[in-house]
Amino acid sequence: MTTESDSFPRRHARTQRFTLGAPRSFTVAPDSSRVVFLRSGSGTDRAGALWVLDPADGSERPAADPYALLGGAAEDLSPQERARRERSREGGAGIVGYATDEAVELASFALSGRLFTAELRAGTATELAVPGPVIDPRPSPDGRLVAYVVGGALRVVGAEGDGDRALAEPESDTVSYGLAEFIAAEEMGRSRGFWWAPESDRLLVARVDDTPVERWWISDPAQPKRDPQHVPYPAAGTANAEVRLFVFGLDGVRTEVVWDRARYPYLARVHWSGAGAPLLLVQARDQRSQLFLAVDTGSGATRMVHADEDPIWLDLFPGVPCWSPSGQLVRIADEGGARVLAVGERPLTGAQLHVRAVLDVTSDDVLVAASAGADAAAPETGEVHVYRVNELGVERLSQEPGVHSAVRSGNVTVLVSAALDRPGTRARVLRDGDRREVGVPPAGGWGKAPIVTSYAEDPGLSPRVVLTEGGARKIPCALLLPRDYAGDTPLPVLLDPYGGPHGQRVVAAHNAHLTSQWFADQGFAVVVADGRGTPGRSPAWEKAVRDEIAAVVVQDQVDALHALAADFPLDLNRVAIRGWSFGGYLAALAVLRRPDVFHAAVVGAPVTDLRLYDTHYQERYVGHPAEQPEVYRRNSVIDDEGLVDAVGPHRPMMIVHGLADDNVVVAHSLRLSSALLAAGRPHEVLPLSGVTHMTPQETVAENLLLLQADFLKRSLGPA
Repeated sequence: MTTESDSFPRRHARTQRFTLGAPRSFTVAPDSSRVVFLRSGSGTDRAGALWVLDPADGSERPAADPYALLGGAAEDLSPQERARRERSREGGAGIVGYATDEAVELASFALSGRLFTAELRAGTATELAVPGPVIDPRPSPDGRLVAYVVGGALRVVGAEGDGDRALAEPESDTVSYGLAEFIAAEEMGRSRGFWWAPESDRLLVARVDDTPVERWWISDPAQPKRDPQHVPYPAAGTANAEVRLFVFGLDGVRTEVVWDRARYPYLARVHWSGAGAPLLLVQARDQRSQLFLAVDTGSGATRMVHADEDPIWLDLFPGVPCWSPSGQLVRIADEGGARVLAVGERPLTGAQLHVRAVLDVTSDDVLVAASAGADAAAPETGEVHVYRVNELGVERLSQEPGVHSAVRSGNVTVLVSAALDRPGTRARVLRDGDRREVGVPPAGGWGKAPIVTSYAEDPGLSPRVVLTEGGARKIPCALLLPRDYAGDTPLPVLLDPYGGPHGQRVVAAHNAHLTSQWFADQGFAVVVADGRGTPGRSPAWEKAVRDEIAAVVVQDQVDALHALAADFPLDLNRVAIRGWSFGGYLAALAVLRRPDVFHAAVVGAPVTDLRLYDTHYQERYVGHPAEQPEVYRRNSVIDDEGLVDAVGPHRPMMIVHGLADDNVVVAHSLRLSSALLAAGRPHEVLPLSGVTHMTPQETVAENLLLLQADFLKRSLGPA
């Protein structure tokens, strides 16, 4: 019998969606002697520890234990560190990130704002006495120094704790050195602000000046004595932070890196390896043109290596740009209607693959993550695989259906895999001899291919999921039915999408569907649809939302719903939709624009006025608000023509928003509620005190599921 204490919502919250205790953040030593990773001690333990695995025999040993290092004391995080974790959606505690030297012999990490190093061969950790709170410590490639940020200053200290000194100190309280600005961390996938030279004698350092950025207040009304946060927020159409880049010697002498910052203000990527000069990727504000630049570290001058243009937008991808060992530019590009891998000026893949990330580059091949492209022999709905690519062709390493990624160095590859038929992820350590047998056990079993131990809890819930495609556009869909459903009556429907850019929900992975299955077990047929704008299909599929994001995403949800209703027992007279962030925006649009289709909505942390969201994201999809005010109007939930006042059925809404959200600020939901109230539309508002765009608090996360289920049942009527 299931009790309240072990109900799915409670366990889902306590285990942070069953991710605690799973190994993650792998690094492989170039001599293949060590695999370093993070893992907490159990499926309910939030505190990550640093571990080392021996690929030869699979043995594991701890390298740094946060409980021992802090002596049982509670963690004390600075506001800057909390902001970094919010940008990366990091809900864990303890050691949440680390960096190593080139040989993967020394690791550094921040713990409760203090600086620690770990000798990975010996498995010993040491605290270095430096000013704090420390952010993003990184060893030099030779392991002799550690650079770190504190108070907006970049400092360097010897790996033994000697010679601590500042290399760059902020000129004012709006300037920082060595940190990524808000939109780089939130939207560009660049979480770093400094990079070591391969020779360990210099660093590239970003200088961020937030002076031009508008200040917003983020307060907690439940704590009236507490001062609000005064945060710089670059809303669409307003000024961004000024970002410059410098080469710093260890003596503090600086040389500015020069490029046309007026034309290309976004510093999107920085790569520095022994294969060539420092490599930058800089973007124009409209993200329709970008330059790949090589840096002369002596003079700071740059030369163009490659230029890209696109009439719609240019995407950024993990792992690129970088140099190959022979000094050729490695990049991912949209060419010929496909997303391809290019080395030098030559594409090495075609329309059979949709390349999503570069995982490793050697003189023999490039390791990539990719999904099936437009010319694939057969659809692989929701699957992502790992491939080796070179001039001789393409070889797929991951064979079992699922979602796969990899980390590689030397002759060791860590393949991390999720599948529909088993919970969680499995990390297998493969050596060259195992490479062609991934996913297909050789005679006698896996033998010497160790699986990294996972302490993640089993959800005790197996999704009853069908992956399919719906409608003329073959929209990827997942359909989930109650596990005890006998198929005798039509079911009320709950659409459970994200539906927006960079948010694929229809995946061939067990844990991705757990929450949807729990809702299905409450008596719903749950539909998850990845319409146009979501990743994984083709460049044209993703870019179809340009200037019409609202109309396109709503229409694809409607089309997917109606297509599935032809084959499955869906009651189209009782249809609800729920979502968070972009999904909340989509849910609000659905009940307001198509009340003939949708009868209730849970609207979580929605963007309702596009002018209140950030520059890099919003301007990519709907342009600059001063140049396209009409586009902003017709894509906003709250618009000049009063969408909420439109004639039609008034469908119930539950609006949920964290009051401490500094990404999608609560003003979005407050403005929506005011407009609904003025129009006499029924709705409920659930404010979450102290909650950000994430909902890591256990009781909040648990009760959110229960309250949503109750609202949906009340709104749609009994099953």
